[in-house]
Amino acid sequence: MPRGRYSLHDPHDRTPLGEERFQCAPGPSGWRYVSRVTTPSGDHAGSVDLSLDALGRPIRLSLQSLSWQIRGAALDGVTWVRTDPTGTHATEGNAPAHAFTGTSPAFLVATARLLRLTPGSPATRVRLVAFTDPVLAPRTIDQSWALVKSEAHATDNGPLTVDEYQVSALDTGEQHTVHLTGDVVLAAPGIELEDLETPPSVFP
Repeated sequence: MPRGRYSLHDPHDRTPLGEERFQCAPGPSGWRYVSRVTTPSGDHAGSVDLSLDALGRPIRLSLQSLSWQIRGAALDGVTWVRTDPTGTHATEGNAPAHAFTGTSPAFLVATARLLRLTPGSPATRVRLVAFTDPVLAPRTIDQSWALVKSEAHATDNGPLTVDEYQVSALDTGEQHTVHLTGDVVLAAPGIELEDLETPPSVFP
């Protein structure tokens, strides 16, 4: 069960946004990721609890930022409930999308798991509902994912396969690179792996 810590920063000017301490693991039904997010000063800023089924679909999402909360799942596309800071009102949403995304590294692993690309295969288009910090406002986005290459790197615990993805935003054409190994993000825009206590899990 990988445990570790990501540092989060603004991908444009590298302003520190905080840290995300996480643990994740594959299980008989799929994969689960839980984390606690803190501000640069160490204050609690939110949490992530994401479970995927064996096909990589989100069967449960609980996302918290400040006092806002999202609960969602893959149902008729994706469906979610967003609760306001007072907790007295809740709004439901639904979109013909494949999965969710947001600032957490968990969503990059989840999207890669959903698409299951092979090196050199054509880029695949995916529609996602993004929840933007700090108020978790939903926004539907279209991305293109391509697995550029997979390389094995020697480590003390044996070879580690690193996958390099090219991700493109279809509305702006902006492209960025994501490096994954198993269920851990090594590097991505706004994300750096600072500490990893145990090796990443290998998906079957």
